[in-house]
Amino acid sequence: MKALIDGDIVAYRCAASADTEEDVSVALIRTDALMKEILEAVGADTYTVFLSGAKELNFRYSVDPMYKANRVSAVKPIYLESCKEFLVTNWEAVRCHGYEADDGMGVAQDANSVICSIDKDMLQVSGLHYNFVKKVFTNVLPDEGLKSFYIQTLVGDTSDNVIGIKGIGPVKAHKLLDPLLPEEYYEACKALYDSEERFHNNCKLLHIWRKFNDIWEPPGVYSGRKAHQLEGSDLSHRSERVADGSDLLCNGVGEASSDMFGTNPKEHS
Repeated sequence: MKALIDGDIVAYRCAASADTEEDVSVALIRTDALMKEILEAVGADTYTVFLSGAKELNFRYSVDPMYKANRVSAVKPIYLESCKEFLVTNWEAVRCHGYEADDGMGVAQDANSVICSIDKDMLQVSGLHYNFVKKVFTNVLPDEGLKSFYIQTLVGDTSDNVIGIKGIGPVKAHKLLDPLLPEEYYEACKALYDSEERFHNNCKLLHIWRKFNDIWEPPGVYSGRKAHQLEGSDLSHRSERVADGSDLLCNGVGEASSDMFGTNPKEHS
C-alpha cells in the first residue's frame, strides 16, 4: 500500500503543538513520530509526502485573487517552516509548485494508495482515505466524491475564503442533492447561484486535480486545457522534488515524469 500524506497538515499540527517550546527539536521529533504513526496505521510499504508550493505560484490566485485572503493576518506556528524542511530533508517530501498538496494527492491516488489527511475536501477524490486524527478509514466511491464536490460548491469553504450560497450548510446541501442523479448536480447547483461566472470560479477553486493541469471545466467541455493558459499562471517546470532539486514531477505539458510520486519510492521499514 502506498501512503499519500498531506505534509501541510502534518507540519502545521506538529509545529502548532510545540509553539510554546523553546527548542525546535520538539516539533521535529513530533513530526517524525506522526509520520511513522501514519505509515504504520495504513500498513504502507511506500509513501509520498506532499507540500503546497509558494502562494504566488498557485494557479487558484489567478482564478480569484481573494482566495485564502482571510488567512493573511493569521499568525503561523513558529516552527512551521522548520517542520516542512524536515519533511523535505528526512522524508523526501515534494513541493507542488503551482498547485497544492491536495492536488498532488489527487493526481497520485489509485487503487493501490491511501490518502492520509484530515481535510474533508479530499473526500471528493474516490478511493481509500485515512483520517490520522480520528484514526478512521473511508472508502469513497466515484459518485460519492462527485456529490461531495458539488456540496462544497453550495456550502463554500470559509477557511479558504470561498463563498458558497447564503443559508445553505452541509445538511441542507445534502437534502438538495440526495434526490438527484449525479449528472443532475451541476445544473441544480448552478441554478442556485446569482452568477454563473462565480459558480464556475468556485468550482475551479474547490476542484482537486486527478491529473496534472486538471483545471475544472463544466460537464461536456473539454478539460484538457493547461493550467498555464490561465492568465498570470505558468506551471511549466514548477513541480520538482526539492530534496535535491532533481526529478521534475511535471514536464510542463501535463505529463508526469518517469519518477512521478515515488514510482521509485523510498522503502519504509
